[in-house]
Amino acid sequence: METKLIKIDNVKGQRDALHAAGELIRSGEVVAFPTETVYGLGANGLDADACAKIYQAKGRPSDNPLILHVANRSMIDQVAAAIPDKAEKLLAAFCPGPITLILPRRSLVPDRITGGLSTVGVRMPEHDVARALIAAAGVPIAAPSANISGRPSPTTAEAVLTDMDGKIPLILDGGSCDFGVESTIVDAVGDKAVILRPGAITKEMLEEVLGAGNVIIDPALVGKDSVPRAPGMKYTHYAPKAPLTLIEGMPTRMVRAFRQEISRLQAAGHTVGVMASHEVLQELADIVPRELMADYGHQGKLPSIAANIYEALRSFDDKEADVLLGEGTTAVGLGLAIMNRLHKASGFRSIQA
Repeated sequence: METKLIKIDNVKGQRDALHAAGELIRSGEVVAFPTETVYGLGANGLDADACAKIYQAKGRPSDNPLILHVANRSMIDQVAAAIPDKAEKLLAAFCPGPITLILPRRSLVPDRITGGLSTVGVRMPEHDVARALIAAAGVPIAAPSANISGRPSPTTAEAVLTDMDGKIPLILDGGSCDFGVESTIVDAVGDKAVILRPGAITKEMLEEVLGAGNVIIDPALVGKDSVPRAPGMKYTHYAPKAPLTLIEGMPTRMVRAFRQEISRLQAAGHTVGVMASHEVLQELADIVPRELMADYGHQGKLPSIAANIYEALRSFDDKEADVLLGEGTTAVGLGLAIMNRLHKASGFRSIQA
């Protein structure tokens, strides 16, 4: 299969291209498209056979649920059997935007989308290309991240092409994604709102809307096994090709911890790659070649780090490193999402600085 890549610079001026992409979705094909978080791999969310092509292209486990992307409230009502009061408040506060709500499903939503669960994840993306594609398709679009399962999620069309070339007919190129980590997933069915996957909408932001004590974090986020109620909860995700170990702790102790571990690994014959802040990399220039470094931004600048971590992880695929070390961040606010992705990428391997 030939994979075509179309750059979308102007949604209104390129309606024909978007209409053609919508036709592909309606005909049961898979189209990759940008959102404000990461690129998605989309198919008709009401067509089980079309969604099977997503699992095939990604090599994704069949019990890992998919998120339905919608263009408006009427599409939510089409797939959700009910919208609890807390979900209404979150819709009003954050949609369209980088949040996914777990809601009771209607029977027309295929089991293949939900992993057999009685609920469905629904998201209304903010990105204009994503919303235009959904509107052109006229159906909810099921879409996980547009990468091979377990690999770092793509934040550029070029990264999608690396993983999906020859597997899907079309990639819509809408430029680099703004947030760089997937949407916050919130289970809105029970008494409290439960964060199943952290993202740009933080626990603190949710509590501002729902009240302190009404938002909790699912235990599975700290590595406990569970039935996956949302994408990314059960399986190792976001992993580079070389094994990654995190170094966590006080920023003032990072450089010393990195130098000790790099020296140990190099003495054992390893070629070490380092993904870290600009400040740490500056202090390692004498022992790590520049080509084996990935700079994910300045310490403490969490939005920049979130936007850069997946590209930083992917950058080592073309480098000679056989082991990787990564710098951890705070786990507060947006840092919770960053550390969730880094812990998944490292398989929870870490060293305390």
